[in-house]
Amino acid sequence: MTKHIEIDEELYRYIASHTQRIGESASSILRRLLGLQPLSTDAGAVVDNKITTVVEPMGTTLFDVLSTTELTQQKSAVARFLSILSLLYRCHSEQFDVVLQITGRDRQYFGTSESALEASGSSTNPKQIPDSPYYVVTNNNTTRKKSMLAQVAIELGYTEEQAEQIKDLL
Repeated sequence: MTKHIEIDEELYRYIASHTQRIGESASSILRRLLGLQPLSTDAGAVVDNKITTVVEPMGTTLFDVLSTTELTQQKSAVARFLSILSLLYRCHSEQFDVVLQITGRDRQYFGTSESALEASGSSTNPKQIPDSPYYVVTNNNTTRKKSMLAQVAIELGYTEEQAEQIKDLL
C-alpha cells in the first residue's frame, strides 16, 4: 500500500542529498538511513512509497540526484564546480545550451569546445564538464565560480533561493 506524506523543503533536500543512484526513491533512501530492509513483493520487486514535498520539484532537479558524499569527496573547488555542473547537465541536458549565454565582462564562460574558450581570453584553463559536450573556464576564483553556478541555476529555471543553495554547494 502506498501512502503519501508532505515534508518541508529542508527535509526533502536532506533525503535527496543521500541519493546513491539515479531514480532512487525517497522511501528507499529513508529505509537505508534508518537501517530498515527494503520492502518487496512476492515477486521480489522493490515497492517504494512516494514522498511529496510542500514545494513540488519540477521534473528532475539537482536536488533529486545530489549526493553530498560525492561532492565532499572532491578534493578541490574546481572538481566540485565541475561535478555540480555535470549534475545540472544530467538533470537539464535538453536546455543546458542556455549556459552559452553566460559571459563575463571580457570572456565567454561556457562553450562547446576547448578552443572556443581559449580564444575568448587568456589563461582560461577550460575543462570539459563531465559527461557533457560542454566546456567551462576554470581559472576564476571561487567567488566567481559560485556566481557562475547561481547564473546557471537561474537560467535553468531554479528559484533565487535554490540558486543560492546550489552556489553554496561549492
